Amino acid sequence: MKLHQLRYLAAVVQNGMNITAASKKLHTSQPGVSKQLKLLEDELGFPIFERDGRNLVSVTPAGQEVVDRALRILEEVSNIRRLSSDLKDDRTGSLSIGTTHTQARYVLPEVVQKFRAAYPEIDLHLHQGTSEQIADLAKLDRIDFAIATGSGELFPGLVLLPCYRWSRRIVVPRGHPLAQEREIRLSTLARFPLVTYTFSFTGRSSLPALFEAAGLKLNVALTASDADVIKTYVRLGLGVGIVASMAFDPRDDADLVVLPADHLFTPHVTWIGFRRGRRLRGYMYEFLKAFAPHLTRRLVDQGIRAGTPEELAQVVGDLQLPER
Repeated sequence: MKLHQLRYLAAVVQNGMNITAASKKLHTSQPGVSKQLKLLEDELGFPIFERDGRNLVSVTPAGQEVVDRALRILEEVSNIRRLSSDLKDDRTGSLSIGTTHTQARYVLPEVVQKFRAAYPEIDLHLHQGTSEQIADLAKLDRIDFAIATGSGELFPGLVLLPCYRWSRRIVVPRGHPLAQEREIRLSTLARFPLVTYTFSFTGRSSLPALFEAAGLKLNVALTASDADVIKTYVRLGLGVGIVASMAFDPRDDADLVVLPADHLFTPHVTWIGFRRGRRLRGYMYEFLKAFAPHLTRRLVDQGIRAGTPEELAQVVGDLQLPER
């Protein structure tokens, strides 16, 4: 059994049993990957994959145990390399972050600016997308950190640490009827078409559930993953906007009126996550602290050592999260 065989195995599984995609990621040939997988199965004495002709269909029960152990071995190999890199030079390397538009546009700029000033030799890569797209990047091990809100069920292999709380806000053009309301009721909001964030494709989105629980019809004119797009269509009169509190800039959005909605919508928690069992490099701890100052190295290490979600909840349960 060779280490490169385990790498091939992991790449095939992470690419949905697609040997062609795995070979491209590995920068090797498709026949070479197939041959090494067959040699590994011959050595083990049992099949790792269910096959339909030459196509891989699924992982066998015994094969899944091999895959799980292979991933842990490869993670530890990566950890050894990270340890070596830190000991040689802890100020060079790379950091890839998967996050939503709202975080990238309104929260991360100041953090990234400070981090780059402290670590100018670090290659920083920012990938924007929906929670589902970020989860895919995490599954393929293409990112070091994932930053999102909710949707924790999409990231079962990550340690998720809470960063801050935020609430929804209602935005309308100046002169809009809602701008005259002292306190907007959900029944009043239901009379207008809404422009808001794209609903999750997995699980129940909180906004439709809220209207449904109140026996009200949700009238959606448009959904988008980009808060700036939402505000653009609000300006065009397409509907009433609902955006994250940090996505309203008094200078850039002076033509809009922002209305409080804490009495309508429950607050949300944004988290940052990384692969369970991964050794973080020194500059990664510094980025975590820059993004969420309460995430000290000691607390992060406690989160890493937490073996179950319940243990992790005990570690972070008493944190007083900042509001944005």
